Amino acid sequence: LALDADRLPDEATDRFPWSIPWVRGGFELGLRSPVTVLVGENGSGKSTLLEALVWAAELPIAGSRDRVERDAGLAATRELGEALRLNWTERSRRGMFLRAEDFFGFVKAQNRRKAELRAELERVERDLPDDLPDAERARRLGPWAGSIAATESRYGRDLGARSHGESFLDFFAARLRGPGLYLLDEPEAALSPVRQLALLGLVQDLARDGGQVIVATHAPILMGAPGATILELTDDGLAERAFDELEHVQLLRSFLDDREAFLRHL
Repeated sequence: LALDADRLPDEATDRFPWSIPWVRGGFELGLRSPVTVLVGENGSGKSTLLEALVWAAELPIAGSRDRVERDAGLAATRELGEALRLNWTERSRRGMFLRAEDFFGFVKAQNRRKAELRAELERVERDLPDDLPDAERARRLGPWAGSIAATESRYGRDLGARSHGESFLDFFAARLRGPGLYLLDEPEAALSPVRQLALLGLVQDLARDGGQVIVATHAPILMGAPGATILELTDDGLAERAFDELEHVQLLRSFLDDREAFLRHL
């Protein structure tokens, strides 16, 4: 993928997202690995790049009923997305974009929808004659009972009744399937270290099934995805890094090796 020079602003501007240094300088990169990890400090533009790719690839937003053009949070990156040029080895319309906040909204929406379906199911059942044959009763209740069963089969009986980490992984397991482009923006937000490792397993399975995954993260565990290409976003541009070179990894190792030394300087 690359910035299309014909679609860049005519003049220098401090307007976001053109104000981000690596955007202003232009870039071109190839996604050589099934898994690409984006790292960098807050404000370095990791989420901006993912959001631009959402526009360019026309991906759905997981956990949201809004299409990308109706998501106010993505409006600022539309220009950058429309300036990206994507070259596909194999074009796929499958995939998704996931932000942690979308998942939490999704849980609420799913539980609300199931409650509405159950209420309607109970209302219809109350209105049925007592002497109605069982087969006919099941047929009339089928649309509501079937919708509830389909949702529970895909996401579990009650996403809200489980911990965020457990339900998050259930969601990933249901949605990360098959060839396509999957963009994950800081998915570690709801995950303990153990569940981050479980997510790595799901990502590896997805990559083996032909999926292309791009993860923006601050979590060293996710940065350690086997075989992943790691891209660091800095003021100087986008650069490929080895896992052991990453400041996140070095800082965490130093802290674990000598925690007291860090705490003395707080």
